[in-house]
Amino acid sequence: MSIQAPKGTKDLLPKDSHKWHFLENNFRNLAKEYGCSEIRTPMFENTELFTRGVGETTDVVQKEMYTFFDKGDRSITLKPEGTAPTVRAFIENTLYNDAQPTKLFYIIPAFRYEKMQKGRLRQFHQFGVEVFGAEEASIDAEMISLSMRAFSDLGIKGLELNINSIGCPSCRKVFNEALQKYLKANYDNLCETCKVRFEKNPMRILDCKNKNCKEIVKGAPSILDYLCDECEEHFDKLKSYLTAMDIDYKIDPLIVRGLDYYTKTVFEIIQKDITVCGGGRYDGLIEEIGGPSLPAFGFAIGIERLIMTLEEEGIELPRENPIDLFVASMDETSKIQSLKLVNELRKKGLKCEINHMKRNVKAQMKYSNKIEASYTIVLGETEIQTKTAKLKRMSDGEQFEINLDNLKEIFEKLV
Repeated sequence: MSIQAPKGTKDLLPKDSHKWHFLENNFRNLAKEYGCSEIRTPMFENTELFTRGVGETTDVVQKEMYTFFDKGDRSITLKPEGTAPTVRAFIENTLYNDAQPTKLFYIIPAFRYEKMQKGRLRQFHQFGVEVFGAEEASIDAEMISLSMRAFSDLGIKGLELNINSIGCPSCRKVFNEALQKYLKANYDNLCETCKVRFEKNPMRILDCKNKNCKEIVKGAPSILDYLCDECEEHFDKLKSYLTAMDIDYKIDPLIVRGLDYYTKTVFEIIQKDITVCGGGRYDGLIEEIGGPSLPAFGFAIGIERLIMTLEEEGIELPRENPIDLFVASMDETSKIQSLKLVNELRKKGLKCEINHMKRNVKAQMKYSNKIEASYTIVLGETEIQTKTAKLKRMSDGEQFEINLDNLKEIFEKLV
């Protein structure tokens, strides 16, 4: 039996790589429009970062992390998300001493041992943005605007923005007590995971995907009725800022997100009943991980899910022409000259290819078509002696006579 890729992973083949290149460049440019700079963190971290930062009661920590002991007997975890590592880097490198807010973005692989289903892989990739140091609701609105544009700029329709506030620790404590009181009558019907959550973090029960639990919470009290004055004012400002930017939204009091670090604003972007983006505010996480008391906001977009959405919408992403010029050769002497020619043109940024196989000229021309070369030159004894050749445009067959010694002329024809 041949060795295959591990379950839950997927090869990125050359025929699809242009999609990733386009989306990565698009996201980088968009993030920079909002003043964000790129950060790259290690692929693995000390496990404690995620148990403290993400939360011990989350599915990610309890069920999904890829954790192992290294040769130094240290517990190491492949990162399941990008926020906690970015916060750790922010603290460790004392970026909090810089002018605030600090706006960072990342493009990362992440790892979760999840149940296989449509749009979910065990190694997946994310676009993410994290903003540190700004407590105003305007930053919430600005980052939500960025996340919406990440989809709308690609032509994706039918986006629905759902927002909620889950308050601060003070008002959430009062809400949790009311929620526990409501759930107590149906405690025995909760799933085993939610029975644990009932004591440690009852709000997470609102996010459970179990059918019984979803039915039980339908009549649960709303966190919005328990917000303190500060949290209610923050939420009101968020709504006014979104309205000012002509961003439509719906309020969904059942949004709590799947990670324990969230406070106040949480949001999700839905497209055809699938969550394509989620995030929110996490004002206590920096301090929890060992840094100063600073507010923060962030979101993440799954790249595989984004590509799946584009394909389902029939949206084709632009594709660069793979090869600008293919140079065919008729013998060893002309092959040497073809290699010399493409070497000089590559230095000018052109994508060039020559014949590396034992193909005759006819087979080389077929190969030129297969690799979708924009232009082709055939070199033989005559072309080498006269230092002239025919440059053929493959799209319509038109030919242009060129001087092989005049690289500027050749370059200008190709671009």
